[in-house]
Amino acid sequence: MNLPNKLTILRVIMIPFFVAALMVDGGTNQTMRYVAAAIFIIASLTDMLDGKIARKYNLVTNFGKFMDPLADKLLVCSALICMIELGQLPAWMVIIIISREFIISGFRLVAADNGVVIAASYWGKFKTVFQMVGVVLLILNIEALSVITSLVIWIALILTVVSLVDYIVKNIGVLTEGSM
Repeated sequence: MNLPNKLTILRVIMIPFFVAALMVDGGTNQTMRYVAAAIFIIASLTDMLDGKIARKYNLVTNFGKFMDPLADKLLVCSALICMIELGQLPAWMVIIIISREFIISGFRLVAADNGVVIAASYWGKFKTVFQMVGVVLLILNIEALSVITSLVIWIALILTVVSLVDYIVKNIGVLTEGSM
C-alpha cells in the first residue's frame, strides 16, 4: 500500500476520534472542541497531501480513486451531522449538502460504468474549501466570529448548489445518452 492510500486510511480512522472529541459533554467542552478542530484540520490536510503525492509520484490507484473522495465525504458529512446535533446548523442545510454529494457520486458511478471520468470542477473545489473552513469555524464556535462563520456557511451552501448545477449541465449526457 502506497503513502497516499495510507493517508486516506488515516483520514478515515481519524473520523471517530474527531466526532468523539467534538461531542464530549454535548459539545460544551471548549478544550475538546479545539482538539476536534485540530483533528479535522489534520484530516483535511491529509486530503490535500495524498492527492499531491499521488499525482507527483504517479501513485494513483483504483483504491485511491474510490476511497479518497469517500473519505472526504465521510469527514465533512460527519462534521455537518454533528453540527445538527449541537444545534449549530439546520438539518435542511445539511440535507442539501449531503444530497449534492450523493448526486455527484451517482453521476460518477454512471460515468465510470461508461468509461468516462468526471473530474472535480473548480466550483467543487471552492465548495470543498468553504465547507472545510466553515466546519472549522463551527467547531471553534467563537462568538466574535459568528457573522463570519454564518457568511462562510452560506457561501459553502451556495457553492454546493452551483457546483451541483455545473456538474449536471456539463455531464447530463452521461445520464441521457450513456456517454459524454
